[in-house]
Amino acid sequence: MVGAAASHGARATKARPVLRMNTFRYRLLWLAIDVVLINAAFVLGYFLRYQVQLFRDILFDAPLSSYLGMQALFNGTLLFFFWTDNVYSIRNASWFDQMSRIVGATIKMPFVVWTAIFILGPTVYSRLMIAQAAVALVILLGLARAIKLVVEARLRRRGIGVSSLLIIGAGELGRAVMRTVFARPDLGYRCVGFVDDDPQRGQTDIGRFPALGETSALPELLKQHAVDEVVVTLPWSAQPRILEIVNMCERLGVQARVVPSILQINYSQVDVNDFGGIPVLGIRGRTVSPVNRLIKRGFDVLVGALISTASLPVIALAALAVRLESPGPAIFTQLRAGANGKPFRIFKLRSMRLGAEKERKRLEALNEADGPMFKIKDDPRVTRVGRIARKLSIDEFPQFWN
Repeated sequence: MVGAAASHGARATKARPVLRMNTFRYRLLWLAIDVVLINAAFVLGYFLRYQVQLFRDILFDAPLSSYLGMQALFNGTLLFFFWTDNVYSIRNASWFDQMSRIVGATIKMPFVVWTAIFILGPTVYSRLMIAQAAVALVILLGLARAIKLVVEARLRRRGIGVSSLLIIGAGELGRAVMRTVFARPDLGYRCVGFVDDDPQRGQTDIGRFPALGETSALPELLKQHAVDEVVVTLPWSAQPRILEIVNMCERLGVQARVVPSILQINYSQVDVNDFGGIPVLGIRGRTVSPVNRLIKRGFDVLVGALISTASLPVIALAALAVRLESPGPAIFTQLRAGANGKPFRIFKLRSMRLGAEKERKRLEALNEADGPMFKIKDDPRVTRVGRIARKLSIDEFPQFWN
């Protein structure tokens, strides 16, 4: 069987990929391309704002050189969010998957730059220009990713850029990997065959996938077939052998991946942690990373402060109308349960007359909601100003302070 593998290996060595698309250098190449496109989008945003004057006329003219500091922040912020959103770490993702991460990272960038303009920059800086540059960037990166996918697909059809793959194990998991490789040539793998310690499986080809013998022949097979990656599909009961194979691949410079036998688990929910030096697999909950939590908090504070400030005149007029119609405070406050059960106080414009809570028992028969909710379509406790405020959602404006 090893002799047969040698004949396969001679052909595999000749077919070794000229260009591999899952290397650090390849990702670094696309990082450099993205930097060029980021700066091109920034210049395009400047052109649209100051030359075309799209959407609004400019009040203060400024040369592009005056934006060098903002351009550096524009670049740094985007690359930081691209890194935290794993834009460059996903392999063989669809155009929509790639763009969803790019758009998510790009949407967060303007708020950082706008904050810097508000705190540090002179009024000559245009916030609209940053937004236009962000839109231009999404378009440029979208076109670049589409071209990238088309070029990669054509190269892979010609055998360029594919990785040689060896599957270890011909059981249910191994066959599932074979079906995936066969059905998804866009993944960029060329399977040289499989090995299995079962005498019958290790000597019986499965379709176009040749059987290359037992795992004991791995060192020779990896060299003869110029294998780039190994996928181990052995059951967890073979943990010692799996560890031996992974260590062997590491010594020979071959990427080894292990498919867990708990295949029912969604891989996006699997988390690898260190337990006192012992690697453990866990199920990742729907948690927000500290970085994203910080970004969200900054976004909430910034947008909440801006909207609250802008809506102050409306809130003041509505509060005055509430006081003129009925006595009592214009702002209604109440304790609510927030994240992790932590109580917080909400603020709303009062839309009912004073003592409305005490009238609830008297109106219980008119309640149209189930459970603890209490709702009446034409609630007699709602004032005329309150009815208008509710219809226009003005009574909710103070909640931006929450």
